[in-house]
Amino acid sequence: MSDYLLEEDGLSPGKIYRLLSGSVCPRPIAWVSTLDARGNANLAPFSFFNVVSVNPPVLGFSPLLDGDANPKDTIRNLEEVGECVVHIGGEGLVAEMNATSAGLDHGEDEFVHVGLEKAAMAGVSVPRVASAPVAFGCRLREIVRFGDRPLAGNLVLAEVVSIHVDDALWDGRHVSVEELRPIGRMAGNDYARCTDRFEVERPESGSAMSGQRRGGR
Repeated sequence: MSDYLLEEDGLSPGKIYRLLSGSVCPRPIAWVSTLDARGNANLAPFSFFNVVSVNPPVLGFSPLLDGDANPKDTIRNLEEVGECVVHIGGEGLVAEMNATSAGLDHGEDEFVHVGLEKAAMAGVSVPRVASAPVAFGCRLREIVRFGDRPLAGNLVLAEVVSIHVDDALWDGRHVSVEELRPIGRMAGNDYARCTDRFEVERPESGSAMSGQRRGGR
């Protein structure tokens, strides 16, 4: 067994990254499109991602500064045009999603690089991936910056203003996992499928929707 007090043991950011990404998993993946002030589109995946609020609906994802402490184009674009589209791609688009993680020059369009069709997204000026089964049009609420050193996070809080969902996977109450085929990021190049699931009944008082069931809608 190993125990580390970070301020004393001096673990490198690289080792901390490996411990975090290898332990906090599987992680959902935000596939985020943005625009810069000149209208150039960017598309990139981020696995430091989750839902952070429902009312109002807010998603959070955190692009890290690179090894030279430079921000991702996603952050630069959000500073110029405070809108984005967060896609849930599923296994059917994993190859295209992975291809958009390539380090292109600033201003190059990953939609074009990968060969993805764009579609208009209601409520925002940023295009969505036409073939993505779920997409959330968002407006920037805040970017929380955790420093200016390499691998420092930039937590984007993006409020959902519109939703695109394929009718084949949404019946008005539930999302079909079989149709969505969601995937999660593990460490390194590994991903996980959601094909081996089990159910555990939680106490009603422990559910975020328990009050809604008692008296809400």
